[in-house]
Formats: sequence, structure tokens, C-alpha cells
Amino acid sequence: MNDKLLFAVGTLLSWAGWGCAFRFAFLGISLAAKSPGLDAKKAQRGLILSGILGAVLLLVGLAMPGVRDGKELKFPLVWFAMPFLAWAVLVSGVVAISRLVQAWLAMNAQERSQRLRAAGIWAVATAVVLFLYLRDSENKIEIIKGGIPLSLGTAVAIILLALASMAAMIYVGRATAGRGMVKAVVIQITLIAGSVVFGLPFAFLLITSFKEDRDMSSPNGIVWVPKVQQTMKYIDKKFPLYEASYQGETVQVNLIEMNTDGTAQADIQRPMALRGQTFKAKMDAFKLVPKDVPIVTVKMDGSVVKGIVIEEMEDGQRRVSVLEPASLKGKEAIYPPAEVTPVREVGLRFQNYPEALEYLPIETHNGLVYLQNTLILVVLTVIGTILSSSIVAYAFSRMVFPGRDVLFSILLSTMMLPGAVTLLPQFLIWRTLHGVDTLYPLWVPAFFGSAFTIFLLRQFFKQVPMELEDAAKIDGCTYIRTFWQIMMPQTKAAIAFIAVTTFMGTWNNFMGPLIYINSPEHMPLSYGLQLFMGDRGGEPGLLMAFATMTIIPVLALFFASQKYIVEGNALTGLGGR
Repeated sequence: MNDKLLFAVGTLLSWAGWGCAFRFAFLGISLAAKSPGLDAKKAQRGLILSGILGAVLLLVGLAMPGVRDGKELKFPLVWFAMPFLAWAVLVSGVVAISRLVQAWLAMNAQERSQRLRAAGIWAVATAVVLFLYLRDSENKIEIIKGGIPLSLGTAVAIILLALASMAAMIYVGRATAGRGMVKAVVIQITLIAGSVVFGLPFAFLLITSFKEDRDMSSPNGIVWVPKVQQTMKYIDKKFPLYEASYQGETVQVNLIEMNTDGTAQADIQRPMALRGQTFKAKMDAFKLVPKDVPIVTVKMDGSVVKGIVIEEMEDGQRRVSVLEPASLKGKEAIYPPAEVTPVREVGLRFQNYPEALEYLPIETHNGLVYLQNTLILVVLTVIGTILSSSIVAYAFSRMVFPGRDVLFSILLSTMMLPGAVTLLPQFLIWRTLHGVDTLYPLWVPAFFGSAFTIFLLRQFFKQVPMELEDAAKIDGCTYIRTFWQIMMPQTKAAIAFIAVTTFMGTWNNFMGPLIYINSPEHMPLSYGLQLFMGDRGGEPGLLMAFATMTIIPVLALFFASQKYIVEGNALTGLGGR
């Protein structure tokens, strides 16, 4: 515990030292740039104080046991795992001390009195919480220590980047005309930083979809630049690979038995969904194809040579055939796995995408059935939602009939019902109608309207000037023609917003298919992705590849229609004006 405490003290001192060092750099750059409004004498005193204090704190902090790990360069980290009462003692104590400091620096007696009174209240609170903390003997404080390993180049790059940022901010702020520019720069930097932060999960998804399994985890953290194993085509004479046709699918097989009648028993290797199945066919139905074998380096006769792995042996050893140098080409030797180094280069493993599709059931035709079902649901749901909701909204906004306001209130009240309340009754209705394991329960309800979209469109319709409708009536338009040719074009922003949000909601809907769909030929992409995750969750590359394929259409639609999404959100209730 003493070692951990010394490490914690040293880490906190080193943090304070780095803070003083960056203040020293900031004041130095400000003095060199002659920033307007800067008190030179005060800045010089702060520069000297920050330099001396920063150097002392860094030297003392780094001298504490465990903060420096030999010659390894790292940024020390520490955290205190404490119960709530301990945190309350710490926070209230810090506030009490800060109020005392403010009282000492107060400019007049009244301000000093107020600060001292506040410090006394916080001191009493600290004492009470400390008493409660000490009464509980089970309360313990654990110190968690660690560090972020840094190479010398990375550390220097971070420091130089911080100094460059300081210099840029100071020099931009020098000019009076640059005040607005500083604000714009800060806003842009904030937006870029937010985009980077929120874009990291998608970047991780995309990069992981192109990784090999060996890059999924690394002692150095996340691998952002993937590498791929170099391979070459090789005709394996000992264990040949053949291509054939099985149930209308092209498959790759190994022959496991030759029959005297000119047929052979074949064991399917690919696609993965059929792997392990066997079938019999005539020998002339099989076509010899090359294998993709990995290129590796090994030591032979005291020198490093390049070769290919031509056989994976049962005991884990590998038979390697030499490619280079030419003097040893064709020579073979057996090596344990530890002595075989794969030849890899920076690149993307595109094979994750076709391999992910190969694991899908054959009846889904590489996921095209999932895509077809999803498109059917999306198109019909969007059409049904817009048509039914717009007709009802137009009636509530323009027509006068008995009980209109009461019916509209009842409609709005349905928005307060949780979805779980109507889940079982809907399922029982569709089971009675023999709609289970069909797509009907997923799109037919859209043609009965949606309370939210009806309310949204009603607000837009109410803001359309009555003069337009009156002019249409004078010209002899019926209600239907007025609705279709006059009112609908006036609410394009709302309709586009509803179409996009309905599309995204239907595309990502998982709960509905989970309840009603049983067979693969009726599953949409969202349900297929969940089943794929349960089946291949241990292979992140394949999972991320399949997930990327499912979200690309949604992303494309979002970027193409974000104007309408923003406009629809901004104009909700304002009638599109």
C-alpha cells in the first residue's frame, strides 16, 4: 500500500509539473509574440515561477518509486477507488480550502467575511462526512495505478503539437480583427473534434471489417492500420482442391474416397454454410483448382529464406517450400509454428466480406433474400405511413365533423401507451389471421396511420393558407384533388422527414421480426444480423463486415437526405414556413 501511495503522490506531482511546464511555454510564447493586453512584468514573474515549480514537481514526481519503469517511457496514470463518503470528504475539503484561499485574496472586508463564512460551512460539512466515513470500518480506499506506454517519437510529437496549438492561438489572437476569427477557429475545432469523437466507432467498425484475426487484439492497443498475409496460388498434389457443382451452387471440395465405378466422395470446404457435407459425383465433374497458401519466412542453413506453407501437419508443424533464394527454390523442410514468420504488408482483407456471406444459409442466396425482404418492408411501410397519415391529418386539419376534437384527443392519447401493452394483443390477432411467419404483420399496420406522423402533418396542414384551398374549390377541385395537388406539395419537408425516419426505423427494426418471423426466407437484414452475431460472434472481422454491409444503405440515405431531416425537425409545427 505504501508503494501505491508513493506512486499516486508521484503521479499527481508529475501531472502538476506538466501543467506548470505548459503554462511556462504559454507565457513564453505570449511574451515572444507581444500579445495585446498582456502585463509583461506579471507574465515574466509567472514564467519564472512556473518554470521553477514545474521543474521541481517533475523531478520530485518522477523520483517517486514506480513512476518511472526503468528505461521505458510512459505517462503515469492513477485512480482512487473510493466509496461515496470518501469522495464527499475529498470534494467538500477541496471546496473549503479553496474558499479559504479566496478569503485570503479578497479585496475588501465584506468579501473576506463571505468567503470565510462559506469556508466554515464547507469545513463543518467535511467534518460531518468524515465522521460518517470513519464509522464504517468496511470503507476502504484502493489505489489503481498504471501508465500509457509512449515511444520517444510519440511523446515529442505530442509536445510539439501542443506547443504549435498554443502558438497558433496566441498569434491568431494578436490582431484586433482576428477576434471573430478566433471564435470561428474555436467553433470549427470543436466541430471537428466532435466529428472525430463520434466518428471513431464507425471508423473502428470499418477498419475491423478489413482486419485479419491476428490484428483483432494487440498488446499495443487497437490496430488502426491493418496488415494482410501475402499469399500465392499453389496446386497441392498431396491434398488437391477441386471445384464442383452441388445443388446449383459452386463449391470447393476435397476428395475423400475414390470409387471403382468412376465416382468420388467429396467433402465440401466452401462455402462455409455447406462445409462438412459430402456428396458423390463422377470424377469428370471435379475441376482441379489452386489453393491460396501463405507466404512466410524461415531460417534454413543459417540464413533467412522466403517460402510458402504447403502443408499444415496434425501436430501443428508446417511444411515449407522455399521460393527465394533461387539456389534453394523447391527445397522443403518442416518447422514448428514459432519458427515460421508470416510475410505481411499494409493492406485490407477484402475476403472478410465474401466469407461473411458464405456463412449465411444457402436458402438466403448470400443474403439477397434478407435484402429483398427488407426492401419490401421499407417501401411498403413508407408508402403506407405517408398515405394513411396524410389523409387522416388532412381530415383533422381541414374538415369539420362531429367529434373531431374528441377523436383527435383520443388519437394523441394512444402515443402514451407503451409498445409492450399492445404487443400481445397484436400477436394474437395476427396468429388468428394466420399472419405469423409472414411479412404482413410488419408492413400492414403502416396503412392504418401513426399517431405521431398524423399530429406532425396536421400541424403542417393547419399552417397552409386557407386562400389556397378556397381558390381550389372555386376552380371546382374536390377534396381529394385539393388534398393531392394543393396540400401535399405544401408539406414536402414534413413528408420527406417522415419518409426518411420511417425508412431508417423499418430498416433497423429487430423486435417485430423477432416476434413474427421464424424461417430464414422471411427474415430481414436486422434479424439476419442478430443471428449472424450469435453464430459468428467470435470472429469480429466477419461480424463487422456483415454489419457494415447492412448499414451502408442507411448511411447513404442519411447523407443524401440530411437536409430534409434537419428542415423537418426545424419546421415541425411551423407549417414549413
